[in-house]
Amino acid sequence: MAEVTDDATRSDGRRERGRRTRASIVAAAVDIASVDGLEGLTIGRLATELGMSKSGLFAHFGSKEELQLATIDAARDVFIEEVVHPVRTAGRGLPRLRALLDAHLAYLRRNVFKGGCFFSAARMEFDSRPPGPVRDAIAQQTDDWLALLAARVHAAQEAGHLDPDIEPEQLAFELDALQAAANVSYQLRGDEAVFDRANRAVEARLAAAALTAR
Repeated sequence: MAEVTDDATRSDGRRERGRRTRASIVAAAVDIASVDGLEGLTIGRLATELGMSKSGLFAHFGSKEELQLATIDAARDVFIEEVVHPVRTAGRGLPRLRALLDAHLAYLRRNVFKGGCFFSAARMEFDSRPPGPVRDAIAQQTDDWLALLAARVHAAQEAGHLDPDIEPEQLAFELDALQAAANVSYQLRGDEAVFDRANRAVEARLAAAALTAR
């Protein structure tokens, strides 16, 4: 019985070490991909970065595509933690929509990922490529974000804060476009003033939408 228990303990320890190793690999992969793109992410590059053997990395990721998909999942988790979770306690309706937009702009301003917004870079890298698992995963993240924004717009309409005749998906698209433009400009020029411009533009758009309801 003691031998069985020891074997189980050793097995649990190996699994836990494997999970920690995989997590450290993916964390490094996210930073590399945010700068050099998902196509610039290779087993060889990661092995050099982490001081591991290629065979050790292959034990965790059997292919480049599997590594890319795991990297997208990890970046998504960071995005949710940085942008979505902090606003759950904000007031319903327009306050929660504003809080979500503020959190997103703060995430862009802080350069949470080494190369700026991971998903903005990934969208530009894969927007003209044929459909496939990696491109589809990036598109899904974009769809989910716009759907969340649209849901917050709809909730603000139901609360009587925004004009009910406005199409939530349209307003969500406009608000996201304003912030995305700020991110691109910042990555090119490094001028943080673009975030203040984006914030003023977002507030003007929300004020116009709210004004219509009065």
